[in-house]
Amino acid sequence: MIKKVFLILGLFIIISVIPIANAQFSIGEPAYQKLTELIIDESNNVQAKHVIASSENPVSLRLFEGVIIESITVTNEKGEEKEFAIGGYGDVTGLTIFSPNQELIIKYDLENVLTLSDNEFTLNTGYPKTFGIKFSEKIELIFLNNNLIVLGDKKGISVNNGGYVIVNYYYEIPKIIQEVNWEENEFNVEIITEAKIDRFNFEQTSKSISFEVNEKNKFVTITISEELLGGPYVILLDNEKIQYNKSEIDGYVTLGMKPESTGTITIIGTTVIPEFSMFIPLIMGFLIILTVPFMKKFNLH
Repeated sequence: MIKKVFLILGLFIIISVIPIANAQFSIGEPAYQKLTELIIDESNNVQAKHVIASSENPVSLRLFEGVIIESITVTNEKGEEKEFAIGGYGDVTGLTIFSPNQELIIKYDLENVLTLSDNEFTLNTGYPKTFGIKFSEKIELIFLNNNLIVLGDKKGISVNNGGYVIVNYYYEIPKIIQEVNWEENEFNVEIITEAKIDRFNFEQTSKSISFEVNEKNKFVTITISEELLGGPYVILLDNEKIQYNKSEIDGYVTLGMKPESTGTITIIGTTVIPEFSMFIPLIMGFLIILTVPFMKKFNLH
């Protein structure tokens, strides 16, 4: 059974007189972290994982905020448990590992970092070094600090150089499919939002898609075929430009925005499916070229 030694502040741990965000524990050198990540499972539980390199001396490791102390485990690659001590100051919790003479894996659960409001999860977390966040397979898109990220096959992100981040994603994706028919072509326009959408309209002549949003400060993403409406794009909220993010995958573009008020969203592109086939003028020209010699021959007779 592993010993969990709780060190007494002032006797065993000295915190440098610098902001807590950069505080370092003086017992043991800082551990070299080969991997630092958060893992969000399908039940939306959050677990932290650190993989540290071996060392001949004791090492210290800062943990994520919200750590559940009872859940901490320190093991080697064989799953054998190793001794460690727990200490901290304020919201900062750290470990001292006395004999890190082999690569070690530190795992623990977090609480109060992931909240659910209506249908939207919000992850509020941070770490002073580069760390990753992995999501379950069912998560298709997220908003990182209000910036849209379509995960696709890569179910994770990296927060380079660390820092605090806010990540939003849906518990159940509120997806709306609008069909656009143009001549013999049919396109699906996908809208994902918690806001109510009305009066969806596609205008071929003005190269635009528009719809009404009846709730403010709700994320809105729209996925369209670039064949139907190509970029670059301008997005208006009641005739005023608003900021948006863009992601492109396999001929489709996803545009994300967060309108600060209700009103009409208009997405204007620079290219659009033509009103009639571009091959018709070519065919007509080709037929004229073929016909002219026969007309001349007919006139000679």
